[in-house]
Amino acid sequence: MTKTVDLPRLPGRSTAAGLDRPLASLGGMLRDWLPRQRWFAGKDRPVTELSVLSLTELFPGCLHLLVHADHSDGGGSSPSGDCYQLLLSVREQRTPRLERAYIGRPEEGPLAGLAVYDALHDPDAARMLLERLRMPGTAGPLHFEAAPDARIPGGLAPRLLDAEQSNSSLVYGDSYILKVFRRIQPGINPDLEVPGALAAQGCARVPAPVAWFRTTEPSPATLGVLQPFLPDAADGWTLALRALAQGDDFATEAHELGRATAEVHLALAAAFPSAVRDEHGRTAEAMSVRLDAAAHAVPALRPFVPGLRGAFDALATCAAEPLAQRVHGDLHLGQVLRADREWFVIDFEGEPSRPLAERRGNQSPVRDVAGMLRSFDYAARQRRPWRPEWARRCREAYCAGYAARAGWDPREKHALLRAHETDRAVYEVVYEARHRPAWLPVPMAAIERLARWGG
Repeated sequence: MTKTVDLPRLPGRSTAAGLDRPLASLGGMLRDWLPRQRWFAGKDRPVTELSVLSLTELFPGCLHLLVHADHSDGGGSSPSGDCYQLLLSVREQRTPRLERAYIGRPEEGPLAGLAVYDALHDPDAARMLLERLRMPGTAGPLHFEAAPDARIPGGLAPRLLDAEQSNSSLVYGDSYILKVFRRIQPGINPDLEVPGALAAQGCARVPAPVAWFRTTEPSPATLGVLQPFLPDAADGWTLALRALAQGDDFATEAHELGRATAEVHLALAAAFPSAVRDEHGRTAEAMSVRLDAAAHAVPALRPFVPGLRGAFDALATCAAEPLAQRVHGDLHLGQVLRADREWFVIDFEGEPSRPLAERRGNQSPVRDVAGMLRSFDYAARQRRPWRPEWARRCREAYCAGYAARAGWDPREKHALLRAHETDRAVYEVVYEARHRPAWLPVPMAAIERLARWGG
């Protein structure tokens, strides 16, 4: 039987002097393995250098690492890249049941000859990770913490979700879900901060955090969050596609989803009572900067730049209502769940590509509305022939539901809604070009529409 091993004299607390030898074991393998991962953000840029920022033996046979992947070109430019969280399982021999998670076998250093795996695919390591969360404490710079009333049972079987995005998620016994953040930025992650604050407000639309873990090195940062899992829930994307496949309307569900979104926005305004007048001129300028960068990265966008910029120019001069506040930041049909005929909102991390300070800042609630409207359009274009009327009915019903609960109608904020929908479509173009080129025609169709007057 293959077994985990005690790692040879690895530091319990990361220090600069203790990182060189493990990197000699892992560096080459990780440079090859990282760009192949779904959550790796730099797929279009080669990893020129990999450095270990923190290394901790989390428990026997499991390493926790924070690594920085540099993408600079070596021509004197400043370093560019991201910090990633890795959990590595180390075993004496290769084991067939973990083959899809196999990273490699180092030829040198303290791990020479051992088989290294992504630990989140390893049921033994996943169970031990939950034990850390069940019994709060520390492991070097890592801190495991829980809500005061948390009572997490032991022995829950783990399974890694296949539908991974920018993070990795483990479900334990259909009772809890642990999101392990992959791309790490200093500071508290909104996916811990916001659900906790909403739970304190009594908002039942968002599952409350049960436990979490964080690091103090090299900078304080959130690493993962454990929340209740809704086993009988279906996400909005799945439900929308099912409705389309069956020829069913989705307007009733969209209306209810609009109400749920407004409820979450009202709770956010109460939990973070620092709503301010949105500086539309500054917002429009930031959108224009993102448009220029996107047009540079995706040439197909360039013919539409003048028309798209017109949407941002109109935003700069429109009235400063509604107030800017904390929002979801990346709302779409994949970020909502329906269970027991109720909608729940999840994944408050925001767009991982944006700086954490920006994601935690105040923004117009229309940003979330625009994200959901774009998602209805995405869903409608998954089947041929395209169902534009289906998308239009969903958009209208969603905005009507939102207006009924919020007290104001997003459709009456035409310049604001058009600008945010345009900004979202520009983001989608860059994302699809980098990660799913076959999907690029979906946001490009919206770009053509939004570039014309009136959106």
